[in-house]
Amino acid sequence: MSDLTPQRKIIHVDMDAFYASVEQMDNPELKGKPLAVGGSESRGVVSAASYEARKFGVRSAMSGLQAKRLCPELIFVRPRFERYTEISKKIRKIFRDYTDLVEPLSLDEAYLDVTQNKKGNPSATLIAQEIRKRIFDEVGLTASAGISVNKFVAKIASDYNKPNGQKTINPEEVEAFLEGLDVKKFYGIGKVTTERMYYLGIYTGADLKSKSIEFLDEHFGKSGRHYYYLVRGISNSAVKPNRTTKSVAAEHTFYTNLTSEIFMEEKLERIAGELSRRLQKHKISGKTITLKIKYSDFTQQTRSKTLPYFISDKGLLFETAKELLYQERMKDSVRLLGISLNNLNTEIKKSVVVQLRFEF
Repeated sequence: MSDLTPQRKIIHVDMDAFYASVEQMDNPELKGKPLAVGGSESRGVVSAASYEARKFGVRSAMSGLQAKRLCPELIFVRPRFERYTEISKKIRKIFRDYTDLVEPLSLDEAYLDVTQNKKGNPSATLIAQEIRKRIFDEVGLTASAGISVNKFVAKIASDYNKPNGQKTINPEEVEAFLEGLDVKKFYGIGKVTTERMYYLGIYTGADLKSKSIEFLDEHFGKSGRHYYYLVRGISNSAVKPNRTTKSVAAEHTFYTNLTSEIFMEEKLERIAGELSRRLQKHKISGKTITLKIKYSDFTQQTRSKTLPYFISDKGLLFETAKELLYQERMKDSVRLLGISLNNLNTEIKKSVVVQLRFEF
């Protein structure tokens, strides 16, 4: 480990198959059965899959049709985001019994900085064990955890002994741990970058570590230097309990594909109304409106426009989204539309989740 890296004690807690586990907890008849949340046999996309379903290859972001082909016994349930939010709040309350430095990433995962903690416990490993036990005893769900000196390594470690397990990477173990990993397991390195690295002969952390800053800068631009330090375990990003909202979005998957822009207008007005209500409730506004279009073949397109002033009004959101809708002809029938607002007023520093009820 480099002397430049602060010796923090970071825990990444990740709930196990959260949405599916909540459904199985609330409905005992679903326990032990392959379950998909957020999809249907003929429509929609899987938001989460139980571990029983994952054994068949069912994964999130997969079409319901493909999931059913992989697992004919798969059971589909509609998502209940209000329930998931309720459970998430209970879990975060447990986190804050140990530290105020809690950075939620989503409803089902968060970073905790326990370097200085409310229990006075010097062992982050023991704290993680205690937190996981409390989540199980008080909420009824299992969680996995990764423990290390920074967020990057803790995030990778939390995936190692899933479900219902944890892994600690001690300071002196970090570099060897990262050297042995396939680069596709590095958090933040996606499919396209992984393929580019493979093409360049970079398959493992050790391969990545062997490359100079100049080589990485040449092939990966600004990200090159970032990768150079990451593989050496150098990541000084602090746990930020008040993450600044960068984007707020609402989207809707339709029961049947839409072929006419007139019908799309009607749906966009509803989406703009829901987005506007949430924005105004949290006193958020922004300048950049993006229209998201997902076609029947699952290809996706976005169209954006930046205004010279901040907006949160339904009428302005709808009119701008409608303008983007007619910017060019549709390539195919449409299964999903969404509106997002970026370039937000920077005074707002709170996490906001906007989610419309899905139709399948």
